[in-house]
Amino acid sequence: MREVWEVLHREFVYLWYYFDIQLRQIFGYWVLGMVIGSAISVFAKDKLHRLFGSLSGMRLGALGVIPASLLGIASPLCMYGTIPIAASFSRGGMRHDWLAAFMMSSILLNPQLILYSGALGGQVLAIRIISCCLCGMAAGWLVGFFYKERPFFDFTGFDGPKNRDTDPNLVFRFLKNLGRNIKATGPMFLLGVILSALFQRYVPSEWVAELFGENEGFGVLLAATIGVPLYACGGGTIPLLQAWLLDGMSSGSAAAFMLTGPSTKITNLGALKTVLGFRRFLLYLLFVMGFSLITGLLVDFIF
Repeated sequence: MREVWEVLHREFVYLWYYFDIQLRQIFGYWVLGMVIGSAISVFAKDKLHRLFGSLSGMRLGALGVIPASLLGIASPLCMYGTIPIAASFSRGGMRHDWLAAFMMSSILLNPQLILYSGALGGQVLAIRIISCCLCGMAAGWLVGFFYKERPFFDFTGFDGPKNRDTDPNLVFRFLKNLGRNIKATGPMFLLGVILSALFQRYVPSEWVAELFGENEGFGVLLAATIGVPLYACGGGTIPLLQAWLLDGMSSGSAAAFMLTGPSTKITNLGALKTVLGFRRFLLYLLFVMGFSLITGLLVDFIF
């Protein structure tokens, strides 16, 4: 019995060591992301959405997907907040290819997640921002090419967006938003750190390097595939990605994981299924997986 206790104690010490290191490395990025994300949500969200709405009056044609994709990344809303915004713009006459670009990039990235991803290093952060922006543009251009003037989304039944940041005191409004962010992301962030510690202790780095690094084509495919079930929260996956990259995961595999993960997150899929319908929902899944694989392979070829 004593030997069992000694083994358990030893493993706890090892796990605490990995947990402590991981937490120290990434905690600052998480806090900064929370604070900046809440500040944008409280003080800049409406301005960003008005800026997007102003695109309707511009004759940009297919080029409109470029600012639409960039503004989608800048928007701090989750998918259930983005869809009512998109519905209101659709009723105002905005083109659906622009809406597709806005919604696609909004699914993949937001200001808070950009700051989290700084923990992965400058190269991976740049890959994430560029690939997410390009994915939004590609979605918009494909919708414009195949659907032209026909509507792609069905926003029937969606009311205008509801604003939860209504406290007249700006300080309290910011603190309430920050509290909601902590409540929403904190548990998954800690779970991600715990899983990262477990991986570092019990999964040999050689396995990670072999699966996600040495065999790049298979690694990209595997990363894109496991991104589907593993991705529950953006902040929660950053510790895992950081550990895998240190163990030898290729940048292309990381890119594929960062694309399929948020785009196939259960909550996002549920919201998208409502506005897409079954056939277009399948097209969406095929697009996401195809774009992720191609991006991962190109990133590994370049880097």
